[in-house]
Amino acid sequence: MSSSSATTTLPGDPPGGRRAMAVWGIGVSVYFVAVIFRTSLGVAGLDAADRFHVNASALSTFSILQLLVYAGMQIPVGLLVDRLGTKKVLTIGVVLFTAGQLGFAFSPSYGMALASRALLGCGDAMTFISVLRLGTRWFPARRGPLVAQLAGLAGMAGNLVSTLVLARLLHGVGWTAAFAGSALAGVLVLVLLLLFLKDHPEGYEPEPFPHQGAAYVRRQIAASWREPGTRLGLWVHFTTQFPAMVFLLLWGLPFLVQAQGLSRATAGELLTLVVLSNMVVGLVYGQIIARHHAARLPLALGTVAATAVVWAATLAYPADRAPMWLLIVLCTVLGSCGPASMIGFDFARPANPAERQGTASGITNMGGFVASMTTLFAIGVLLDATGDDYTVAFSAVFVLQALGVGQILRLRGRVAQRERERLVASRVETVHVPA
Repeated sequence: MSSSSATTTLPGDPPGGRRAMAVWGIGVSVYFVAVIFRTSLGVAGLDAADRFHVNASALSTFSILQLLVYAGMQIPVGLLVDRLGTKKVLTIGVVLFTAGQLGFAFSPSYGMALASRALLGCGDAMTFISVLRLGTRWFPARRGPLVAQLAGLAGMAGNLVSTLVLARLLHGVGWTAAFAGSALAGVLVLVLLLLFLKDHPEGYEPEPFPHQGAAYVRRQIAASWREPGTRLGLWVHFTTQFPAMVFLLLWGLPFLVQAQGLSRATAGELLTLVVLSNMVVGLVYGQIIARHHAARLPLALGTVAATAVVWAATLAYPADRAPMWLLIVLCTVLGSCGPASMIGFDFARPANPAERQGTASGITNMGGFVASMTTLFAIGVLLDATGDDYTVAFSAVFVLQALGVGQILRLRGRVAQRERERLVASRVETVHVPA
């Protein structure tokens, strides 16, 4: 596949259409539910601290462990998707994250709750890469950027449900009923998945590929990593995703309530704004990249710059609390982080053939979750060390952004050269294809 796939239909491309949308929609619904479960702790962080009698560092361990499992699973999941197909991997994922959500509902202790979040993270890790693979099997390559952004949009819709619905359930019916009740959504999507999902349309079966144990695993990982596009995709994902992830997953609500003096209701509205902004920006970014492939890097770096500037303005505001207008701007800009992270897959996807798409996507997807896990831990430790000084703690964001931008700038030239070479090679192949 070449970079020209953004604008042309390749021979053998699946046709898309209504059936593709229906099947892909089932996969997306699984990811939607996974994100509800993943982000449920973001609206329950303060409640979890009270329920399990833990401090900021211990509270952050919930999300850190969940993301550690998620990030660690990305390459194994990518290999599984390439080997077993989407349906089998998604089925395993649904069973695991539903069991994790149920376990979290009934956990009597901090240790049991940690184990439940780890199980949830394991199942969650199997969803997004599977949905990306499903998109490449059912839609033409030129639809790739938009399909990826729409998948991310579904994830943000799940985040929105978590922020609005689960938060109200939590304070209406209590911890156990809210989390156990939400687990029923996992059962529903499992039924849909088993009955209706197919890995690919008829007539578009992938070519059989030999799988030879450890040797196959080593080849897949090594070949994917050798591609500069895969590594650039990882660093784009690393640098863009984590500020919003950290804010939504755990520290946004405590920051807005404890440091900014807002009510929980107002803080919840600002978290909702992040999600809504994400959904709008995702549609815009998807359309721009589908039409102008060269816009990928400017959009990613522009998002990083905007995020850094607004974070700095919020943390360095001279008064004790930032004004509401600045918090609104911050949450609006944070909404662009998720769509920008999807750009990473638009570097990895054309750099790898079909039989490596799952593995390459897994490597890319590790980036943002490793950054999020690192930042969640750093913020928790710094809050405990400084007596809840959010200005110092949240400055950890800038360190990881600087690291990521340096790697992006180092790799961008090599990636551009490889994409030009693939474009020339694809044109030569097209000329020699018999009519």
